[in-house]
Amino acid sequence: MLEMAPYFSGVLGTITLFVLLKKPMKKLVDKGWNPVLSASLLMVMSFFIILLPISGALLMLGNKISKALDNSEKLTSIIKSQIQYFENLVGYKFSSQVDASAVSEWLSGSLQGFVGGTFNTAIAISIMYFLLYYMLTNQKKLYKSLFDYVPISNKNLTIIGEEIRDIVKANTLGIPLVALAQGVVALIGFLIFGIENPFFWALMVTIGSMIPFVGNLLGTLPVFILTLSDGETFQAWGILVYGIVVVGLTDNIIRLYVLKRLDDVHPLITLIGVIVGIPLFGFIGLVFGPLLINLFLVIVRIYKREYGKEDVQ
Repeated sequence: MLEMAPYFSGVLGTITLFVLLKKPMKKLVDKGWNPVLSASLLMVMSFFIILLPISGALLMLGNKISKALDNSEKLTSIIKSQIQYFENLVGYKFSSQVDASAVSEWLSGSLQGFVGGTFNTAIAISIMYFLLYYMLTNQKKLYKSLFDYVPISNKNLTIIGEEIRDIVKANTLGIPLVALAQGVVALIGFLIFGIENPFFWALMVTIGSMIPFVGNLLGTLPVFILTLSDGETFQAWGILVYGIVVVGLTDNIIRLYVLKRLDDVHPLITLIGVIVGIPLFGFIGLVFGPLLINLFLVIVRIYKREYGKEDVQ
């Protein structure tokens, strides 16, 4: 089972794309399109609209991370010097406990694991589209098989389907949409303050925005430290305040109007999902990790509804 874990993202990807493409598939078939042609068209569109941009972002991130790894000790030393600056302000020494080489090794291992697994990802994508094709073209058989073989009542199976649909929409539409909006707002700030490599740091903000309790600081804080170390004090503090106030406010407003219209996911579930998902699936675990945790909770609720006792004396 452990050997299959890297490819399980293909199954989750199939469920995700099936939920998103089920209605467009039905509309095309109702208009008289051939099911095979409809499924093929939707799969090609999903590749160019979803997978290709994600792959481009991964390549960009991988390129920047490889450069950062070459200078990780230097970056750690810069951070340590900034800590020493604040030590002088507060009168307490704690930077002596920071080992630059140890931090560098930890960063190298963590970041390489985060963007690694290219071969496994290719296999998972192949599995995803193979399953997706048959699910889209054989929806009636799929539903009949589920109702015939899954040992759950038809009523609860229907509930599972509805909850999975809401969860998938929240995880694959709501959360990434909020993160993308924060990335765009952060990009505007990086351009205003003349930050080097603004698109890369906007990508980091987007990624951080998908992780609860981390948020846009994943991109804003390193930019603040690097800009401050270059002697650009105004730009450094300006982008930090911009990130906390403007980008943070954007997060609250968009979550209010977007996620409330979908299935609002509790931040703790998202955080646990990210912690579980990244080691299992790599970068895409930011989306599939929370989805996996939510699916598990749905199954637990259904199990309790099916087999749990109503009253405990």
